[in-house]
Amino acid sequence: MTDDRTPSETRPARMEPLARLPVFLALDNKRAVLAGGSAAAAWKAELLSAAGARVDVYAAEVSDEMAAIVANPPRGAIMVRKRTWNAADLAGAAVAIGAFEDDASAADFAAAARSAGVPVNVIDRPAFCDFAFGAIVNRSPLVIGISTDGAAPVFAQAIRAKLEAMLPQGFAAWAAAAQRWRAAVKASGLPFAGRRKFWHLFTAHAVTHADVEPSDADFERFIAEVKGQGAAVEAGTVTLVGAGPGDPELLTLRAVRALQSADVILFDDLVSRDVLDFARREARKMLVGKTGFGPSCKQEDINALMVGLAKQGKRVVRLKGGDPLIFGRAAEEIDACTKAGIAVDVVPGITAAQGAAASLGLTLTGRGHARRLQYVTGHACDGRMPDDIDWKALADAATTTAIYMPTRTLAELVTKALTEGLDPATPAIAVARATRPDQQVLHAAIGDLPRKLAAADLPGPVLVMLGRTIARADAGAVRAARQRRG
Repeated sequence: MTDDRTPSETRPARMEPLARLPVFLALDNKRAVLAGGSAAAAWKAELLSAAGARVDVYAAEVSDEMAAIVANPPRGAIMVRKRTWNAADLAGAAVAIGAFEDDASAADFAAAARSAGVPVNVIDRPAFCDFAFGAIVNRSPLVIGISTDGAAPVFAQAIRAKLEAMLPQGFAAWAAAAQRWRAAVKASGLPFAGRRKFWHLFTAHAVTHADVEPSDADFERFIAEVKGQGAAVEAGTVTLVGAGPGDPELLTLRAVRALQSADVILFDDLVSRDVLDFARREARKMLVGKTGFGPSCKQEDINALMVGLAKQGKRVVRLKGGDPLIFGRAAEEIDACTKAGIAVDVVPGITAAQGAAASLGLTLTGRGHARRLQYVTGHACDGRMPDDIDWKALADAATTTAIYMPTRTLAELVTKALTEGLDPATPAIAVARATRPDQQVLHAAIGDLPRKLAAADLPGPVLVMLGRTIARADAGAVRAARQRRG
């Protein structure tokens, strides 16, 4: 008998301490003071000009790099005043940047800037800086800044290089289109929910068509699609989302998009909390967990909550561990939504057997070893061993079997399977918390596994797999897999 549990809201985690607060300054047509004419100062002049600032450079002499930037600035004008700076030069400036060879000069400049109420940065002298420049990924108006607080600039550059490779250059055009279309969307007469739907359509299309130039036809198509939904655009929706076995990197892109657009997320105990980091911070996150032989929310309460929130116009994500269509009671939730007239969608996830096998470098099928793969649940609705298991299929030597939720019933299940012809020497493995950093693995012949699993007392969730392909899961294979993941 399980204890009843009521859905409970999970408050967003507090922001962890920040070494720096990332802030994007609007410098268009604002004055910036730059003291120094070195090559390092030239790079800062280029950045300031690119942001639209009018840059006043104070230097008796300038480097060739500075002269080249002054002659051809990327955006805002750059003027060189061939003298050293003085305190009056800082009046009315939006920012002040200095390049100095000694701490005394840096300290004087920083003090003067602060006295004038101007944020100051002294190149390569963090003690005199109110703000820092980070590594930049430029898809303007989409701009990403990366900072390590000066601890590892090379590391920041490596991260920038990764992001550069991941983000198509075409994102710049789509971000610019969003900037152009924002006012038109507001003036379109669409309700709030319709405008949000427009931006979801825009985003989904931009991500998949990054290298196609956006056009007015795209804008008209998105508007028409939203208007074509009529009143339904303000209706709530439910999306069943597979969270995968635990590793948040195994989420699909569709799952991430669903999490980022959700108003409310109803999640299970089996969902890794790291997965929730992909959701909007503003989204309500409610635990509606079911634990084997422990406190559990009633399925009818979950259905009622899910439908009730959707009827309020909310975008509800029902987040389930693994794949929602595999032992996830998805049919009951889909039926509840359908009966209530709520639009429901399903985003599949990587199920535990796939995640566990991949983490250990195992194959679930293989020529000459396994012609079939089957998923079996270890317990029925009442928590006991199911009475409708196909024992002949379970004993088939050419089948790989994954047993979900097996902990309490495994000994009884194996005893029955052995009497039905299952070879007790069949290779088997129990995997706890598959794909997570604390994954644990126990391998043994299936005849010995129930006893070893009971003695090991592994943390849940646990999955058992058996079959000839599992023979690869010897100690050496497990160690190699850990090294690959580490």
